[in-house]
Order: sequence, then C-alpha cells, then structure tokens
Amino acid sequence: MGNPKAFLTVPRKEAGYRPIHDRIQDFGEVEQTLNSKDRQEQASRCMDCGVPFCHWACPLGNKDPEWNDALYKGEWEKAYKILKKTNDFPEFTGRICPALCEKACVLYHTTGEAVTNRENECAIAERAFLEGYVTIEHPERNGKKVAVIGAGPAGLAAANQLNYKGYEVTVFDKNEAAGGLLRYGIPNFKLNKKIIDRRIDVMEQEGVKFVYNTPCDAEKLAAKDFSGDMAAFEDFDAYVISTGTPQARDLNIPGRKLKGVHLALELLAQQNRVLAGQEFNKDERVTAKGKDVLVIGGGDTGSDCIGTSHRQGAKSVTQIEIMPKPPVGHNPNTPWPNWPVILKTTSSHEEGCTRRWNINSLEFIGKDGKLTGVKVQPIDWKPNPEGGRPIMVEAGDVEVIKADIVFLAMGFIKPQQPEFPDNVFVAGDAASGASLVVRAIASGRKTAEAVDKFLKK
Repeated sequence: MGNPKAFLTVPRKEAGYRPIHDRIQDFGEVEQTLNSKDRQEQASRCMDCGVPFCHWACPLGNKDPEWNDALYKGEWEKAYKILKKTNDFPEFTGRICPALCEKACVLYHTTGEAVTNRENECAIAERAFLEGYVTIEHPERNGKKVAVIGAGPAGLAAANQLNYKGYEVTVFDKNEAAGGLLRYGIPNFKLNKKIIDRRIDVMEQEGVKFVYNTPCDAEKLAAKDFSGDMAAFEDFDAYVISTGTPQARDLNIPGRKLKGVHLALELLAQQNRVLAGQEFNKDERVTAKGKDVLVIGGGDTGSDCIGTSHRQGAKSVTQIEIMPKPPVGHNPNTPWPNWPVILKTTSSHEEGCTRRWNINSLEFIGKDGKLTGVKVQPIDWKPNPEGGRPIMVEAGDVEVIKADIVFLAMGFIKPQQPEFPDNVFVAGDAASGASLVVRAIASGRKTAEAVDKFLKK
C-alpha cells in the first residue's frame, strides 16, 4: 500500500460532465476524464482495508485495492493485468456500472466519499488500449465447439472465457452487430459504440466467430430440431443462451394504441441505429423533436430517454414514477449491506426535466388517433396488513399531463425458458431477469465455467 494516509488528505474528485450547453448538441460521451496525476492521486485514497467490502459487493469480485495500489504507483500495465483477471470488459463497466463497490467502500460509510473505483477502472482500461497492454492471445484448441446465442454482455463474457479455455466459439445474434443492450439500449452519450467495436475486434482476432442477423428459436433448440433456419446451430458440443430480456413491461391502459406511445427501446435502439448510419423514413422515425415528452418510469432507462429526447430537440420533458420519491443522501429503510435506495440525479436529469413521484397513469388521451396527453392521478402507498406489497390509494385529483409523445420505461419481463437438454446453459438476464451489465458479465463467466466442467466429463 503506497500511501496509507491519503484518504485523510485527498478529497474525492470526479471527472464530471461536459457543460450542458455543449453536450446536448451531440451524442458524444458526456463524462470527462482526469489527467494521469489526478487519477493516480484518486487511486491513492484506497485504504486496502483489512476486510475490503468492495470485493464482496462486486459481482465480478474485482480486486479494487490491488489495482488501485498499482495505479497509484503508476504501474498501469500491472493494474490492467489485475483487473483483467476478474473483468473481461472493464471499458464497459468503467462507463456504465452503478459501482456497487463504491456503495460498499469503507470511505463511503465513514465520510460519504468513496474511492472513485469506476472512473479508475475506466482509466486503466483506456490506458491499456492506448499503450498496447491489450494483447492478442491465441489459445490452444481442444477440438470442441460451443455456440453462444446472444451477443450481449453475458454472451460476450461467456464467449471470451470459453475461447481462452480452448473451445471454438461461435456467437450468434439476431441483430446486425454485437453488444445487445450495450449497443441498442444504452445511448452513445454514455457508451460510444466504437468502444464495443474495439473489443469485438480483439475477440475476433483471438478466434471468436460472430454470426449476425441469425435469431434462434429456443423451443426448437430445446427439442433438438435443427431443420430450416435452425441449421446454423447444429453440430455444437454445447450451447449458451444469453438472449437477455427482450420483452419490455407494457402499460395496457385505455388509449395504448394511440400514435405517439412507444416502448423506451423503440426510441433508444432506433436512435443508436441512426447514429450508426441506418436510415428510417418519416413514418418509421421515433423522434421527440419539437414535442412535449412524457417518460413513464423512473429508472436508468427512463433517464436515457430523457437525455435522448434533449438531443433530438424536445420542447419539454417530464418524467413520472409510480413509487415514492427516495430520500436524499441516506435512506434508513435500506441500511448497509442493502443497496442504498436514494435519490439519483443523472446527467440527463441535469439537462432539464420535470420529475414527479407517486403518480399513477390512468389513460392515454388523444385526437384523431394521435396522443395529446396522459390522464394521471397522485397516489400514496399504505402498508398491507397482510404483509407483502403495499396498497396503492388515491391521494389527489385526476389531471392531464400534456404530451405529444410518451416513452414507457418500466423495466422488462423475465423470460420463461423451455426445458433444455443437458448441454444447453442459460446466462445473464435470460436466466435471472433484467439486471446490471456487471452481473451479466459475472453470469457469463460463471456459465463458461459450467460449460467447461460439463464438456470435460
């Protein structure tokens, strides 16, 4: 440990965001970077705790104290090698992970200022690509083949690990490029898609094959039916299903069929495709330009809709959430080691947004088939005398929120998988339901271990 007293003298310093007036003009990444000196100084704040809770909190088991110490000492290559042992894609998690490790950091619990692990991780990954620490490996092949179905973070992690173990890996995806929600859900202003392309290029050089525009019928795979369109999936020794949670939670209230009501991914996926050069006609285009926007759902996907709407030129943006407003800073109802449910203000919220909580949506209203507003009502939640989910009660008069376009960002439904043969494994959100990218990567790694153990029998 290089500087055991740095946490006493060095305050937490984040890189911060580009100025609002600048960043809303484009889809470039909003987060800035610190210079190397400041970054190493931030790494010095890590105390190398006797019991490092960051290890426990991270689904990947990242060894934060070890690579923070190497970073502080300027040993960037060593830091990357330590990081790579537990995390296949630190350039992804370093940008979009909510940093479970930071909410577990001893400094967070004692001073409220955790070590900047997420930013440090991203800086290490970027330095590794810049200075050539990311090298191409050519594992010795063992003669067995594995198909990974779904090129999201879980599938990519499983493919990466299986490739290193010597398997001939082919990744199939229904889309035209790899990444899953990394590419078609997360906006470019949070994750530039060139970052994904860079990693896919490394994996291809290391021997992983990618086949796009090739959907897989899970029922047919379960039945070992490789006829017709399933022919591409025949003759593999094992399969990894990592198709995520494709079905979004809908809001089936009166007026749902009005023009202007969209699922969040209809906006986000299309905008990312537009930025990649794909063209859509006027009737197909989902855009908030010049419109009053209403986002229903208070999570990260809703926030992404807000930021995208700003960049498309929205007239106004409102976000409503059916649950109560979380407290600021500390929530006594979610004590450690629970994840702290506190008010989160994202870069997109900072760009301008009316936020409301405890609002129930009753009806989409419109004229001539087009959306003009949403009928809503303030509600409250009361304890259920029988336990379980609280009871929703009315708490105010019905009102109409003016809206020309609505984005439904209420999460995703856990997929129901058929009963697969013994050589088929399910990873990531396809197994657990919607979760975090870091958990998907961890699941992909764990699934690769299970496949390896199965095929070695």
